[in-house]
Amino acid sequence: MRLGRWDSTWLLWLLIVAVLLFLVVSPFIYLVATSFTGEGTGGFTFENYAKAYGRDRYVQALVNSLELGTAAALLAGAFAIPLAWGVSRTDMPGRGLVRLLVLATFITPPYTGAVAWILLAGPNAGWLNKIFVALTGADAGPFNIYSFPGLVTVIALYSFPYIFIFTTAALELVSSEMEDAANILGAGTWTTMRRVTLPLALPAILGGLIICFLEAIALFASPAMIAIPARFNVVTTQLFQFFGNPVRVEVAAAYAMPLLGVTILLVLVQRLITRRKGFVSLTGKGGERRPIALGRWRWVIFGYAMLVGAMSVFLPYLFLLQAAFSKAWGRGFSLDNLSFKNFHFILFEHATAALSVWHSFLYSGVSATLGAIVTLGVAYIVARRLMPFAEVLGFLCVAPFVIPGVVLAIGFYAAYAPPPLSLYGTAMIMILAFTTRFLPIGYVNASSAIRSLNPEMEEAVRVLGGNRLTALRRVVAPLLKRSLLGAWLLMFIPASRELSTAIFLYGPNTKVVSVMIFDMSEEGNFEYLSALALLLQVLTLPLLYIGQRAIGRDFMLRRTAT
Repeated sequence: MRLGRWDSTWLLWLLIVAVLLFLVVSPFIYLVATSFTGEGTGGFTFENYAKAYGRDRYVQALVNSLELGTAAALLAGAFAIPLAWGVSRTDMPGRGLVRLLVLATFITPPYTGAVAWILLAGPNAGWLNKIFVALTGADAGPFNIYSFPGLVTVIALYSFPYIFIFTTAALELVSSEMEDAANILGAGTWTTMRRVTLPLALPAILGGLIICFLEAIALFASPAMIAIPARFNVVTTQLFQFFGNPVRVEVAAAYAMPLLGVTILLVLVQRLITRRKGFVSLTGKGGERRPIALGRWRWVIFGYAMLVGAMSVFLPYLFLLQAAFSKAWGRGFSLDNLSFKNFHFILFEHATAALSVWHSFLYSGVSATLGAIVTLGVAYIVARRLMPFAEVLGFLCVAPFVIPGVVLAIGFYAAYAPPPLSLYGTAMIMILAFTTRFLPIGYVNASSAIRSLNPEMEEAVRVLGGNRLTALRRVVAPLLKRSLLGAWLLMFIPASRELSTAIFLYGPNTKVVSVMIFDMSEEGNFEYLSALALLLQVLTLPLLYIGQRAIGRDFMLRRTAT
């Protein structure tokens, strides 16, 4: 520590470090310690692990999660890779539309997609089954969302944008010279794509597949809505059952350890893979990038893109709208069934629903603001090497990326629910958990932005008599305001719809929209639920507009890719 250059800003740096330790290190330590703590005794024990994995159905839930993650990642790859290739490398028509549809999928909460597909493919009243029966005269339709394939499909439909983002970013670096060389040697368009173009993007594709796998095994809402009625468990739904009456947090902590271990292992694999992405650019300096002419096949790939878009955006939102504006969603499209009562009920009659919207935006706004401040401070400390082992602080900022939301929630419960803090069910624990959950997003943005600044500008402020705080306030912050706005939005938007963390930590007076939607799904109130889900999406649109105006088109997709 450079004590010889001590000034008052050191108090700020120490405060930021203390907040970071409080947000990241303390819950993780409590999580691990709680898994070895005897219930009621407080002594060291392995009994929690014996209870957590002493029943076949608990072990089977872990196996189900691994199978679910594998299947969902592979299906997401089948959705994303052709679209990424078509958008980035070919003359497929409607490439801008496809990017817009991927963005719409990306900002759709997984639980909203799950609700929409329950309306579409429910075994009895689902619209696809009703249409099939009407057209064929069959006794029943072929679709059943309450099944393992149904759950895999829903998760893949709302996680494939990750693979699309990574693959598109890699393919846009590939020079046409490589493909021209393959063509000269006699390879056709499809052979070139299969043996040259996609292999160059393989690290990015594998990285996206791993992210999708981790997303699938860590999701709570979609499995809770689909897997529980289908009578099979996954890790996240089993963890939720440990939080029933009585709460068995020690067993839950022990049960979460393998999920955390698998996540850390795969993130390390992903890092090793993406470190090799440099070979993607071995295509010559400034190589020209021309779209591949597909001829009539361009309409085939466009049709496939529209099919994926229909499954992830068009059909789900069409029937969410139908349910939201219906007296009874199963009665069909008719003027007699048209009603605005669901929105009126949500906004003016159901006090908890309206309050949950306010809670979501309040907690998310405070969390994004706190996260932006902490990550900016940590990124500055790391970039300017203001402390020994500053890189450790950067690691702590990105560490929550490897902690699934449900595991993070259990860590916060173990650390801050008991006395003396007793924060369980309060707004404070929700804000702290949301901040921690999305710290990696803020840090990646803040770190890249600060590295782009020349430190000589800050030294000039100090030469003129200002301290580092003055340099931050008068030089760094103004220059980084666009990047900070992007980081704030990228933390705010997912926090406003976060469920995996909130479902374990909310109280009667701190319910947020995501929890409200989940509760309504359990009650079967799909009309009210659809209205609330659409309201959340509509309120998000102005934020997307602000982000696009201030930062650029597709700011979420492109900035997430970084």
